[in-house]
Amino acid sequence: MIGIDDAPFARAERGDVRLVGAVFARTRLDGVVIGAARRDGSNSTSKITKMIQGCTFVEHVQAVVLQGITVAGFNVIDIHELSQRLERPVLVVARRAPNFEKIRRALLDFVPGGAKKWTLIERAGPMEAVGGVFVQRAGLDLAQAARLLRNTTLHGGLPEPLRVAHLIAGALATGQSRGRA
Repeated sequence: MIGIDDAPFARAERGDVRLVGAVFARTRLDGVVIGAARRDGSNSTSKITKMIQGCTFVEHVQAVVLQGITVAGFNVIDIHELSQRLERPVLVVARRAPNFEKIRRALLDFVPGGAKKWTLIERAGPMEAVGGVFVQRAGLDLAQAARLLRNTTLHGGLPEPLRVAHLIAGALATGQSRGRA
């Protein structure tokens, strides 16, 4: 499994934002891959696809776990397309259910291409409560998602691949991780 998170960035920052992929076998870290996606852009699906397909661990990646459906601000990931391209399930994980109305308004009122991005979020489906977190999924059912979370979560509510990707991404951006993943 690979967990992907983006590095923190300043609000005024433009350009590319680093993405970190932590490759795991259950709860053991096997590798790390680095990529980037455009801040508020529309290239996250293709960038994540290339990041995974181009890594030496690609044959070992059985699923993709994302910390939210967006990276680099409002660069929305098409989870169904990502799942099809990689021929692997994709699971979006969030600690809390997002306020979709607030996200919709922000996308439609302030983000170039916001209507298309909102369509991708709607197409991903509703957030479902499972294992103490909320998920959206492509290529797996809710029982499989619950099993995946149960098999890869050691501390807190996030699976280890996401927790570690978050820590590494924070360290890349600021020189050290904050410890809260």
